[in-house]
Formats: sequence, C-alpha cells, structure tokens
Amino acid sequence: MALKKDKKLLILVSNDDGVFAKGLQSLIDVVKPFGQVVVVAPEKGESGMSHAISINVPLRVKKIKEEKDLTIYSTSGTPVDCVKLAINQLLDREPDIVVSGINHGSNASISVIYSGTMGAAIEACLNNIPSIGFSLVNHNSDADFEMSKVYVEKIFKNVIENGLPKGTCLNVNFPDIPLKQVNGVKVCKMTKGVWKEEYDKRTDPHKRDYYWLTGNFNNSEPNEKDTDEWALNNNYIAIVPIHTDLTNYKALEQLKKNNYEV
Repeated sequence: MALKKDKKLLILVSNDDGVFAKGLQSLIDVVKPFGQVVVVAPEKGESGMSHAISINVPLRVKKIKEEKDLTIYSTSGTPVDCVKLAINQLLDREPDIVVSGINHGSNASISVIYSGTMGAAIEACLNNIPSIGFSLVNHNSDADFEMSKVYVEKIFKNVIENGLPKGTCLNVNFPDIPLKQVNGVKVCKMTKGVWKEEYDKRTDPHKRDYYWLTGNFNNSEPNEKDTDEWALNNNYIAIVPIHTDLTNYKALEQLKKNNYEV
C-alpha cells in the first residue's frame, strides 16, 4: 500500500554507527526534501547490536540540532532503543516511514541478523511501519556515499509511491564503486553463508589475557546469481525483502508427522 500523500511525511531516521557518522548525514541529505525528518541515533557506534534493547540501564536523550523540518536526537541506547523511544516518546505521531543507515559496511547475507542498522529497520517493520535499511560495502569512516545517495533516493521514492507488503522491510546493500560502474539494481535473496569466527588471543600489559574477534565470511553459494552477495560482487545494488516470521514451515509439518504433538 502506498503512503498517504495528503499530509507531509514524517520520516524517522536512525543508524548504528552513531549520530555523527557520515553515512547518517548522507541519508538525511537524501530524505530531507520529502518531509519532516526526525533523527534518533545512538550517541556512539552500536554496530553488531542486532535487535538488542536496554533493560538494565536508563536511556538518556540529547537534542543535537533543530531547524525547519529537521530535528536530531542522540540517545545512550541501541538502534532498536532509538526506534522504540522515538515512536513511544519523541514523536507526536507514528512515523510514515523509517530509514536506517547508511551503514559503513555490508549487511548482506547472514550479516543481517547481527546488524544494528537492520535491527532498527526490523523494529519499525514489527510496528507495521514501512522501513528500509541501507548499507555500503565500505567500513571507512570517510567513505564516499555519493553513488549510494542517488539510489537511496530512487528506492525511497519507490517505497513512498508503491508501499511494501505488510510485515516486510528492505535490506539494501551498495557495492563500493563509482556511479558509472553500477550495472543496475537486483531484487534478490539472502545468500546462504556463515561467518567463521576466530579469536586472536592477546595479553595486556598487566599480563591478563584478552580476545579480539576476527573471522571470514564463507559463502555457501558463490555462483548463485539470485543472491545478494553475487549482486554486490558483480556491481549491482542488492535489495532483499526481509520479514520477521522465523518459522520453518517445512519443518513445522515434518514435526507434526513425527508425533511431537502429544
């Protein structure tokens, strides 16, 4: 269902790289002409927080900026805290759309389940608010988001005009290439793969051991052309529709046949 156009859009923006991240500012630049923008973002980087929420500590909020059609808040919480707090306390009505990012780094394939960027988008989805998470395959704090901004606008406008299926949000990933090298946009599936973690064991000056997470992504279907990793590796922008129902329906029927129900 398309978004209503009889009123100014209320656009909620968040991220997981923190309120001062270049990717967040790039996203604000794109969506600001479309309506009233309220940004609620973590005061510091909260990458890898997935759908974490703060339950043992109070949340603090600070207004960073206020001007016509743009208000920016920072919070002491996670990306999901930001969305929850915005909907419950900071906004005078439910946002028409939520956008998250632009993340510094890929959130393709299984990374979607670790991503704070997508955690914010999925929280909006749980509240039946159209939402999009945007990510660029570049972790550099000064990454070039100019190509991404062109396609963020196209995708954002498409969602405004056409809406999204109920219970669905978009996971959008951009390859780190100039605009002229982009081959197009592919709507695709999440690549099957897994991060193989390793921990680098080190010793601090006080002779205490500590561990630093490292690892590599193992792609289980590198040649499947309908996957997000293939799209990114071949200079396409990857759009994956995400939903929150984690039920394995094939297993559901099999478990019933195997007499689990007694």
